[in-house]
Amino acid sequence: MAIVAKKVQDAKSASIKELKTAFENTADFIFTEYRGLTVEQITGLRKNLRAKEAGYKVVKNNFARLAFEELKAPDVSKYLVGPTALALATKDSNEVAKILMEAAREYPVLKIKGAIVGNAVYDAAQVEAFSKLPGRLELVSMLMSVMQGPARNLAGCLNDVNARLVRTVKAIADKKAAAQT
Repeated sequence: MAIVAKKVQDAKSASIKELKTAFENTADFIFTEYRGLTVEQITGLRKNLRAKEAGYKVVKNNFARLAFEELKAPDVSKYLVGPTALALATKDSNEVAKILMEAAREYPVLKIKGAIVGNAVYDAAQVEAFSKLPGRLELVSMLMSVMQGPARNLAGCLNDVNARLVRTVKAIADKKAAAQT
């Protein structure tokens, strides 16, 4: 039977408040189990995530659960079991998921537990599928390419009329030059 403390210690409540503040400024979360990673591997992973404006934070499960409850986030208590580290994605969580999936392939001890993307809770298989989707910048470039297609085709057609006229005049000039010799 667990002993329930009557008064929460100030250090613990400060840690929960710090987590809550970090979580408020984060769009999406990816839960991982980091047990077995070396310090160098975690440092390299953090460096890769920082390049995508994301963080990687080892959390105490109970503190994280309380912070998520205070933020009225979906229930993720099933992912807050065992050693847990959170990837905090502020912008493009798809790119963060790709980095974590690559790291999980490189370091088999790194396990993806699940994620909160928007207000949806994803399990590990859904995170893997999410990581295979094109990122935001890729989607924008695809959209721009599709939007530019008709204008490009029109420009090509209009340019083709001038090119045909030039080729026809050149052919007539070549024919007259051949007839004179």
